Amino acid sequence: MRLARRAGRWPRRRRRGRSATAEGHDARRSRSRRVSAHVARVIVDYHLHLRDGAGAIDHSVKAVERFVEVAAARGVDELGFTEHVYYFRETRELWDIPYLSERCRFELDPYCEAVLEAKGRGLPVKLGLEVDYVGDRQDRLSELLAPYPWDFLLGSVHWLEGEAIDQQPGLWAHATTEDVWQRYFGALVELASSSAVDVLAHPDLAKIFGRRPEPDVLARLHRDVAQEIAKTGVCVEISTAGLRKPVGELYPDPDFLAQCVSRGVGVTIASDAHEPELVGVDFELALAAARAAGCETVAVFDARSARLEALG
Repeated sequence: MRLARRAGRWPRRRRRGRSATAEGHDARRSRSRRVSAHVARVIVDYHLHLRDGAGAIDHSVKAVERFVEVAAARGVDELGFTEHVYYFRETRELWDIPYLSERCRFELDPYCEAVLEAKGRGLPVKLGLEVDYVGDRQDRLSELLAPYPWDFLLGSVHWLEGEAIDQQPGLWAHATTEDVWQRYFGALVELASSSAVDVLAHPDLAKIFGRRPEPDVLARLHRDVAQEIAKTGVCVEISTAGLRKPVGELYPDPDFLAQCVSRGVGVTIASDAHEPELVGVDFELALAAARAAGCETVAVFDARSARLEALG
């Protein structure tokens, strides 16, 4: 049976306000209050892209099952699927970058159906999406996504003014390292403050190529950005994906993570796997990083509402 994406068929969801409005501030405070500690110990992988065994996009229940099998073998209790938003035709109007528009050829229905059918069968999966920062079009993107029954939405910054952060030469070709970091973190805070997302993916992605500003500048950025994120009620993910990138380390930096955790920012764990074999990979390092930062809980999401469980 086809699941609905049109008005009246998906459960209606209240659109979240922008940060500049009192409604937006109230929504974030309310979301923060809904987080409460439970006793169970949980390991989640909340950043996954559905692919078949050969790495091709596969939005099917069978693909979900493959990921779940690997997760069970690695002791991961719950999976969150978060396909890139720019793959879906419903968002086509937002993409004027060829790299993105060329990939915009799938539909949201089959993706949502696959995850929700698996969830209905009792598999430990959640429906999510990786939502890119699109600046002054963020409200429009939220409108397009509002009818769907998301458990959580990841927020990521890959592009600034049409140029890539995580590709070279991209933005790096004509901007200083400090400028890239300043602009990246500015966009990250704006995205967190928009109420459009629930978790910030790979929150210091700007370090992907190992280029960092001077230590005092970076320390100040970590402190200031963590302070701003803490105001929003949004979580940050600890991602093992950075270990597979040129930088060769977890996202985020230990200091940045500690700054966030010390201010009460919630945490999720993620592999950013684009193939089943990478589910839960290197999670012993992610869990150790969480504890070293003083974090003993993990955020678990349902219907865009978070609760805290003891970290597995």
